[in-house]
Amino acid sequence: MDAAQTIRDSIADVNALRLHRTGDAPLGVAVATIKTLQARRFAGTYADLMASPAFGPAARFFLEELYSDRDYTARDQQFGRIAGTLQTMFPRPVVDTAVALAVLHAQTENLDQDMGRAWLQTVTAEPEAMRYTTAWRAVGQRAGRQQQLARVLAMGRDLARLTRAPGLRTMLRMMRGPATAAGMGALQQFLEAGFDTFGQLARQRGAVEQFLATIEQREEALMRLLFEGDAVTSGTELARTLGQAR
Repeated sequence: MDAAQTIRDSIADVNALRLHRTGDAPLGVAVATIKTLQARRFAGTYADLMASPAFGPAARFFLEELYSDRDYTARDQQFGRIAGTLQTMFPRPVVDTAVALAVLHAQTENLDQDMGRAWLQTVTAEPEAMRYTTAWRAVGQRAGRQQQLARVLAMGRDLARLTRAPGLRTMLRMMRGPATAAGMGALQQFLEAGFDTFGQLARQRGAVEQFLATIEQREEALMRLLFEGDAVTSGTELARTLGQAR
């Protein structure tokens, strides 16, 4: 399957999930709640990185572009419209990054929707952290969670690798006008933000590797806790992390 079709299929999956939620208001609210909790959790887990002059921009980029609860509908619509044009306007490494983003986005939306359904089955009187833990265990999909993390880490490595491509930053800057005119403004913004963020990080020896290793270690520890830990302990630890994000 070519890049354009992969992007179209991924965005079609996301749009179908959104359409389903428009006809199921409680599920829509539940998924929105899950997304907000996950964004808060990420901000709490990486509060130290957020406050770091070295790692703060990369941590905020991950939060805003990969772990955020914001509405990506406009970006998705652009992706769907320009999937074919993308392959003719950008070099292959950039296209591959766009494909990876679309696939990751679709997987995340599917997992979030499953979490929303499970959330509706939890005890509403329980604290939010305990409800989240219960929903997580009901959904399961450990292999899917690990694959999702692997894709997030690969996205970071891809962006760092793009910064080492000679002349690519200049090309991206020159593409700003044509990309916006062609309806690719959101993709252009993502690429430029990622390029600048990881380009800055890559100028510090070993910083990209350290940043991604920290993400991997903490996310894997969280998964082990939520899948294997005592339910009360897991809920308590998650509540502490959510509290850090306030």
